[in-house]
Amino acid sequence: MGPKREQDVTVDEETLRKALHDVAGERLQSVRVKDGVATLVLEVGGMDGLTRDKLEMAVRDAARLAGATEVRVAMTAEKGTAERPAEAKKPIIIAVGSGKGGVGKSTLSANLAVAMARLGRKVGLVDADIYGPSQPRLLSTEGRRPEAHDSKMFPIPSPFGVAMLSMGHLVQPGQAIAWRGPMAGNALGQLIDAHWGDTEFIVVDLPPGTGDVQLTMLQKHKPAGAVIVSTPQDLALMDATRAIGLFEQGGVPIVGLVENMAGYISPHCGEESDPFGMGGAEAVAKTMNLPFLGRIPLDLAIRRESDAGHPPAAGDGPQAEAFLGLARSVLAWLDTPANNPAHRAA
Repeated sequence: MGPKREQDVTVDEETLRKALHDVAGERLQSVRVKDGVATLVLEVGGMDGLTRDKLEMAVRDAARLAGATEVRVAMTAEKGTAERPAEAKKPIIIAVGSGKGGVGKSTLSANLAVAMARLGRKVGLVDADIYGPSQPRLLSTEGRRPEAHDSKMFPIPSPFGVAMLSMGHLVQPGQAIAWRGPMAGNALGQLIDAHWGDTEFIVVDLPPGTGDVQLTMLQKHKPAGAVIVSTPQDLALMDATRAIGLFEQGGVPIVGLVENMAGYISPHCGEESDPFGMGGAEAVAKTMNLPFLGRIPLDLAIRRESDAGHPPAAGDGPQAEAFLGLARSVLAWLDTPANNPAHRAA
């Protein structure tokens, strides 16, 4: 039986190693092949996120061309103990929350992370919506599973320069997750306490509401700040106010409020209307003496492109500019020494 099993393998390790060396050079640390599945380890110390993503895609393509039926890639920033950094800095966490569902928070989180990366920052994304993960769809990483080392996961690179982790990478698509609070909190910890390398910021897409996952985030992971997302109507704003109260009770500063789905321009006649109202989030921000970060329009292109795994923030046009404006505001807040934990510790 043993020899027959070997015949099923479409590529041997030595052939694969030679093919990959032309692409990855000394970055290739190990190669293992079993039943046509190639498991590769790359050393990526000193590489920025975009360069890492390009290397991973090149290695995957080369492995498939060499005959591998499936390719699994793990990345490590260590290259021997002599070159190991003393202590990697922990990324700064930015929580994105809302008081209720249906306000477009996950789409906004994905596009915010992509826009921040486009502005030259090293950004990761954690999908903390344990029960309804959607980020793998939004950032085109569906069907991929993270590798792990030393009981910690390696984030999955997206095509947009943002590495990410989600419960959606760990369960089958459409599988229901029926967990009580402590299990959800432990899952969140595994997503955040991963091998994030030189990532500066992690955008955390929180589930809607003010439940166990939010409390775990406040108590164990302490975000540097929270971005609150609301639509303009009164009911959404009432719930957003509750979310603000939760973060303030936990000692987490509010970066500001975003008014999502604000203003709709008809693709047929060009007339602008406000089906959810307009200006509500800005008014609440003013009343509570909080920054107003801007408006994101109710735009069919944002919904369509995000659902297809092509976040508008990665492209051009008014939709991309809206998210880039939001990212600039968030980064301006974070780069203020009084708000940034890295500056405070310096």
